[in-house]
Amino acid sequence: MSDDTTKAGPDPILLSEALTTFETLWSPRIVTRVNDYDVRVAKVRGDHVWHVHDDTDEFFLVLDGTLDIALREDGGERTVTLDRDAVFVVPRSTWHKPFSADGASLLLFEPSGTSTVGDRHDNVPEHVDATTGHALEAP
Repeated sequence: MSDDTTKAGPDPILLSEALTTFETLWSPRIVTRVNDYDVRVAKVRGDHVWHVHDDTDEFFLVLDGTLDIALREDGGERTVTLDRDAVFVVPRSTWHKPFSADGASLLLFEPSGTSTVGDRHDNVPEHVDATTGHALEAP
């Protein structure tokens, strides 16, 4: 058995501290990885961009504030509102646009390498970081 299988993981990470290490909106930081998934935190305010992830669902947990997610579904458009502690999953292949009038902090869970603007998207505004996540700086 290799030493790697007997070692404990890294030190615990406080999400509240992780969120103090950056200010950039719509630019998630990778807190840790679980198997082939990134656990990311992000600060958001204003509009993101209409986009779709063809092959993966997208998990949202609101840590603070309120997040709205507009969805384009077969029956038309609808918006879900997520307050603090709310969880929502956008199903794969669903066009969606997150937005927050007053700002929010989020935890996102998605396969490593997933782009923040999906596989297809509208024009990406300057304030939205088209990334697969940035490394988290030490708090």
